[in-house]
Amino acid sequence: MSSFGYCSSLGVASAKNRILMIGVSAFRGLVSLSKCVNAPAAACTFQSQRHAKSPRSVANTVAPILRAVATDAIKMRTTAPSMPATQTLGQDTYTAFASPESAWRTLTAFAVYRLIVVLVLAIIFWSLRATPVIGGVSLVLAGTGLGTYLVMSVVLLLATQLRRPSATIQLSAQVLVDVLMLTLVMHASGGTRSGIGMLLLVSLAAAALVSHGRLAFFHAAIASLAVLFEQFWQFLYGDAGAADFVRSGMLAAAYFVIAGLGYTLATYARGAAQIAEKRGVDLANLAQINQLVIRDMQDGFIVVDEAGIIRQHNPQSAEIVNALKASTVRTLDQVAPQLARLLAEWRRDRARVFSIQRDAASQRDYHIRFVAIGEAEVSPTVIFLEDASRIRAQAQQMKLVALGRLTASIAHEIRNPLSSINHAAELLEEGVKRASEDARLLTIIQENAHRLDRLVEEVLYLNRRDRAHPGSIEMSTFLARFLRQFCADEKCPEDAFLISIQSRLVAVFDRAHLDQVLWNLLRNAARFATMQPGSIRINVYSKGERINIDIEDDGPGVETSALPHLFEPFFTTDSKGTGLGLYIARELADVNGATLDYLADNAVGSLGAKFRLSMNGATA
Repeated sequence: MSSFGYCSSLGVASAKNRILMIGVSAFRGLVSLSKCVNAPAAACTFQSQRHAKSPRSVANTVAPILRAVATDAIKMRTTAPSMPATQTLGQDTYTAFASPESAWRTLTAFAVYRLIVVLVLAIIFWSLRATPVIGGVSLVLAGTGLGTYLVMSVVLLLATQLRRPSATIQLSAQVLVDVLMLTLVMHASGGTRSGIGMLLLVSLAAAALVSHGRLAFFHAAIASLAVLFEQFWQFLYGDAGAADFVRSGMLAAAYFVIAGLGYTLATYARGAAQIAEKRGVDLANLAQINQLVIRDMQDGFIVVDEAGIIRQHNPQSAEIVNALKASTVRTLDQVAPQLARLLAEWRRDRARVFSIQRDAASQRDYHIRFVAIGEAEVSPTVIFLEDASRIRAQAQQMKLVALGRLTASIAHEIRNPLSSINHAAELLEEGVKRASEDARLLTIIQENAHRLDRLVEEVLYLNRRDRAHPGSIEMSTFLARFLRQFCADEKCPEDAFLISIQSRLVAVFDRAHLDQVLWNLLRNAARFATMQPGSIRINVYSKGERINIDIEDDGPGVETSALPHLFEPFFTTDSKGTGLGLYIARELADVNGATLDYLADNAVGSLGAKFRLSMNGATA
């Protein structure tokens, strides 16, 4: 062998040894980089190996790239946003997702993507075998690699459906299969020049989003090692040159850049997911609270959209508007034409306040309040139906509480002088002559004293209305005894009362309270009736599980203007009345679970006034 040949062989061997040492140095740098992402930034150092001294060598090309990648990784490590607390999902802990379902869905999508990529590569391989794009170096190796890759992709997809083993193991297995199989196909196709190594970028990005942030850099290090190992293999046993290391180094750097970007995106996605989950929980809680408030609120509540379609309502509104009880979605003008008309008027003049009356029998009117949702002229609207009678009753109750305290304290002080006046009038009546003028004055004294005494008695009885002791009352016997006592005390002819009663009716009511309620009702009827035979009709009958008592007289009835105030305390149209009779009667009925209503179908011009007392009871 000539000296020139010997020197040439020595030069080639020396170059290969130098490149081999550069490869070892690069491998060490990658291993250090993969460890660096798990260690403090200050502990991460990269030093050039002594074998990479020549500025013209490949080491001076690869080493700066590796240093840049390491520097970027360290910066990401030190400047990345703080990681929120992770959520434990079974045996796996994911920081980019709020639930195990999201992690498994992502792994499934990752597996489907892999299967599609393998199928596309296989189609290209089999259709272009004559002029191979894939497998240019070795068709057998490329075909074997693609076949194995296809089988492994199907297995990985099935594993994601079975969810065995854990998601963390499956993720690492998927990335490892991608690295090994794509590196094998890349080697059979001519190395990094084939461009197949770019497919690993998608796998690394997906893995970074699914996995822990640090694991993303580990996957990037594995992929970089595989690419550089394949490049060294090509250099040692193939036709690769030193310049190919630049391409391999840039590809390895791209892997780490993608891992860093994926880590950053995963961090922000994790924070956004946690915020979204917290907001979702808050919104769910608020929605539940709103449903409870809407369901339990005393006022009616209806929501209609721009087209007038009813979107939501509470049970109270269905009690007011009976058509709302239907399950089908309907428009407001179908279920409540009056409300729809008022809504249209309100949209033209939003300063107006409306009120409606549900029915004449209950004498309940409702205040209508509209609240627009949004600033548009025609927008979704919330309709509030406020029971005006309930509001008035609450106001009256507050007034009566104060009044009760006052009257209870002075009732006895009033009663004592009244007793003295009555006694003195009786003595005066016995001692004076029976002159007509004196008799008239004595009558005035006695009537007014009796009126004041009755007022005191009713006020005191009002303060005892909550002391109810309901019991069973046989109505036929009770009414017979009651009417005899009433006619005797009120000096009314018994034939003025016409009683119609079903047999064996038993009501559940406090006996003293029922006595007081009927006394007040019949006293009012006797005051306005003609007191001719049968002028006051009492009808007692059962209706389901209720027992109704209808009391009707032939008097002039109640004027329409007085109907809204009929059951208000101290409201009276008779100068001799106290204004507490009907109020006390309704209060006593209420504490016994009964209702007392005025039936407005008996208005002026018909049979007179008609009241209905509806009690709990059953046929005995």
